[in-house]
Amino acid sequence: MEFIKKNKIKISIIVAIICVYLFIPSVKININQAIFILSNVNVEMAREYILSFGIWAPIVSFLLMILQSVAAPLPAFIITFANAGLFGWVKGAILSWSSAMAGAALCFYIARILGRNAVEKLTSKTALKSVDEFFGKYGNYAILIARLLPFVSFDIVSYAAGLTSMSFWSFFIATGLGQLPATIIYSYIGGMLTGTAKTFVFGLLCLFSLSILIALIKKIWDDKKK
Repeated sequence: MEFIKKNKIKISIIVAIICVYLFIPSVKININQAIFILSNVNVEMAREYILSFGIWAPIVSFLLMILQSVAAPLPAFIITFANAGLFGWVKGAILSWSSAMAGAALCFYIARILGRNAVEKLTSKTALKSVDEFFGKYGNYAILIARLLPFVSFDIVSYAAGLTSMSFWSFFIATGLGQLPATIIYSYIGGMLTGTAKTFVFGLLCLFSLSILIALIKKIWDDKKK
C-alpha cells in the first residue's frame, strides 16, 4: 500500500507539471523559448535568457536544466557553460551538477512510473532501443560513459535506467560520480571563455572525452574477458 501511495503522489506531481505547461500561457511561452535556445546550441543566447530573469536567474537555470533533461536530447553543456559565465565556475558547477541530478532523478521516475510507451514519446523509439542495447552490455558503466561525453544524451540513459530493475540509489550515485568530472571541467573552462572560443574548446573537450571513453571501454572489455 505504501508503494502504491508513493507512486500516486509522484504521478500527481507529473500531471500537475503537465497541466501548468498546457494551461498557463506565460509558462508555455517561456518553455518553448527555452527549448528553441537550447536546440540552437547557442551559449550566448542561453546566458542572456537566464540573465534576463534578474535575481531569479539561478532558479531559472535550475529549472532549465531539468527541462533539458525531460525534453531529451537537448544539450546540457550549453547551460553548464552559461552558468559558469554568469555565476563563476565554482558556483556554476554546483548549480549545474545539482540541477542535472534533479533532472536525472525526474527522468528515472518518469520512466519507472509511466513506463516505456511514455518514454518513447518523450524521446524516440530508435534512440531508446540503441541505449537499451548499450545498457544491456555495460550496465552501470553506461551511466559513467554517457556523462563523460557531451554528445551522448545522458537523459535517454536516465530514462532507460528507470525501465530496468536498477535501484534508484544505485542509479543516483553512479549519476553523481559520472557527471562530476565533466561538470567541473566544462564549468572551469566556461568561466574563462566567451563567444566563439567556446566552440573551439568544445571541440577539444570532445577529443578529451573520446580518449576517456576509449580507455574506459578498453577496461570494460578487459574485465569481460577476465
